[in-house]
Amino acid sequence: MGNSRIEIMVGIFLVIGFLAFGWLALRLGEVSLLTQGRTYTLDAAFNNVSGLKKGSEIQLSGVTIGTVRTIRLDEDNMALVSMQLDQDVHLPVDSMASIKTQGIIGDKYIQLTLGGDTEMYKPGEILVDTESTVDIESLISKFAFGQVGANQPQEN
Repeated sequence: MGNSRIEIMVGIFLVIGFLAFGWLALRLGEVSLLTQGRTYTLDAAFNNVSGLKKGSEIQLSGVTIGTVRTIRLDEDNMALVSMQLDQDVHLPVDSMASIKTQGIIGDKYIQLTLGGDTEMYKPGEILVDTESTVDIESLISKFAFGQVGANQPQEN
């Protein structure tokens, strides 16, 4: 009788462990069913998203408030980034999205800067006030080959 009680306890413990593992896997994985009610999607159009990837962070005042869901080209060949944001974050229509780098050679992320308008973006709308990523390689090559400032008019 004592052995069966231990076996039942071990079985219950294993079931609870598997349930906890499954819940953790769903929570950490990209399962939209669990986050659907707590997030909304907003798109942002950029000229250049070099280095940004799916799953990159979206930050507001240094706090992560969402992730990049998809990156695709729109009909005007602009990079359209679909951002999944926390439901309790409301962006005024004059807000700005900038692609930044964490550290010197770190990952790219989107930094949101709030505007002061009273009208807010609605889910599915497109944020157009954006600042694309800086292409360090092209800046270095322009500097190295003396092209920086070459197109500026000369003063007499």
